[in-house]
Amino acid sequence: MAFKQKDFEIFHDLKFDIQPVGIKYHSMRPEGIQRSTQKMALCEMLKTAQRGEVFYADAENHTCEAGSYVLGHKDAEEQFINGEYGAGLEAFKDMRAAANVYQHIPTIENGSVTCIAFAPLDQLLFEPDVMIFLADINQTWILMRALSYETGEMWSSRSSTVIGCSWIFTYPYLSKEANHIPSGLGFGMKRRKLFPEDRHFVCVPLNKIPSIIRSLREMPWMPEAFKPGGQKYVKQLREKLGLE
Repeated sequence: MAFKQKDFEIFHDLKFDIQPVGIKYHSMRPEGIQRSTQKMALCEMLKTAQRGEVFYADAENHTCEAGSYVLGHKDAEEQFINGEYGAGLEAFKDMRAAANVYQHIPTIENGSVTCIAFAPLDQLLFEPDVMIFLADINQTWILMRALSYETGEMWSSRSSTVIGCSWIFTYPYLSKEANHIPSGLGFGMKRRKLFPEDRHFVCVPLNKIPSIIRSLREMPWMPEAFKPGGQKYVKQLREKLGLE
């Protein structure tokens, strides 16, 4: 599928105060995008893109082992895998619990991704593997309704105590399922104080984007039942259907 900038215009109508960001995984250096000159954590890269920067980052740009691990740039150090680090951070009761989390973290196969490109919504000129929204509760409600408007599919939220970046960046990409997570739950992101904590990350993989765009164009963002006089509307509908 090929997207044009105008395909994403409907997202502007949601009036996000923090720009949505598109990311794309590359096995080779992307053309037309500058490599970041900064070294930072994967979650900090998202923050940078939200502020309006377009860039790509490779393994040398990462300062956090979690981001390098979930993107398949390098294996996790023994101290992470055996639980010493997680227990030492007081994220878990003991090493056993901290080690167990690694049985669940979605990671990209080592070596298959060499870099990741970022672009905010108003500069998104590539086809994103994942769209990442940081939305208030009403914007989240509209996006999640759009996710299931055509299909009736269930909403799913997946996350873990640590390595929260995996559920934002890699889980939607690998599973082809959208994910939504309260913004204050990620251990590292909370420690770094990167994002407001009264929001939701809504992470949408490429295969779900066309349906959401169509649904946002077609569905009522504010159903009649929620408008003034909504109770009367519901009563009339129930009478029409023989439920009263």
